[in-house]
Amino acid sequence: MAPPSAVSPDHATNGDTQPSNIAPHEPGISESKAKVQMPRFPGPPKFADKHAERDYLKGRLAAAFRIFGKYGFDEGVAGHITMRDPVQPDTFWVNPFGVAFSLIKKSDLIQVDHAGNIIDGGEVRLLNAAAFMIHGAVHKARPDVLCAAHSHSIYGRSFCSLGRTLDMITQDSCSFYNDHVLYESFNGIVLAEKEGNDIAACLGDKKAALLQNHGLLTVGSTIEAAVFWFISLEKCCQAQLTADAAAGGRGHETVKIHDDDAAFTYKTIGTPQAGWFSAKPLFDVIDKECGADYLL
Repeated sequence: MAPPSAVSPDHATNGDTQPSNIAPHEPGISESKAKVQMPRFPGPPKFADKHAERDYLKGRLAAAFRIFGKYGFDEGVAGHITMRDPVQPDTFWVNPFGVAFSLIKKSDLIQVDHAGNIIDGGEVRLLNAAAFMIHGAVHKARPDVLCAAHSHSIYGRSFCSLGRTLDMITQDSCSFYNDHVLYESFNGIVLAEKEGNDIAACLGDKKAALLQNHGLLTVGSTIEAAVFWFISLEKCCQAQLTADAAAGGRGHETVKIHDDDAAFTYKTIGTPQAGWFSAKPLFDVIDKECGADYLL
């Protein structure tokens, strides 16, 4: 027999006896209870001065590299995170080629225009051609994107060898429900403009792409969101690889989350605001661990 809450509303409903469709994963819950909201997320600071905004964002970008270094998302010289410049929006800031993520400071970052010219930045003015081809195309195609992140993380690149998108098997994976794509091509290191444009076109209006035989790419309207989506997507890849192996070893399949429940969950944890807020602890910790070093 089904539990009472599945077939009849809770009695303490303040007169609201109609079961709700707002929370499909809570059958029979009352309308009034279903409308209880999470606290409103705070947001990133606002700036009247674009130069002050640039200075702040460069500090956040440097912190993002320290976070990537801490999580082991660096391998040799591969990987890059870019930030659209608020003063000159047709340019972006990126890590100099060959500088370790864990050592990057705000003053090390280099500014690049959409022709691939380095127009400002630190002493090491080397540009990763693949970074320019991929990120330049994404920033050009997506005016809403402030930040794009890509690296060759171990679980991401492992999952990308399978030629498939994520299954909705955990609450966290629902952050990417109908919001990630598979780029089904690999033509070596991205050194051609066409390849970068093809990746940007495949990404479309989504926040993440699985680059087949390559790795993960995430974007966001804030640096924090792009960083959090990358870390979360990496962990979702790890979770699915582990779960698929465990289920397959027993001759079973993983249990998938229903589309309605995945869509409902996405509205809470998959929004740009949720991405920014979810990254706040990561940035707070890296600031505490690094002190002011990354802001130099």
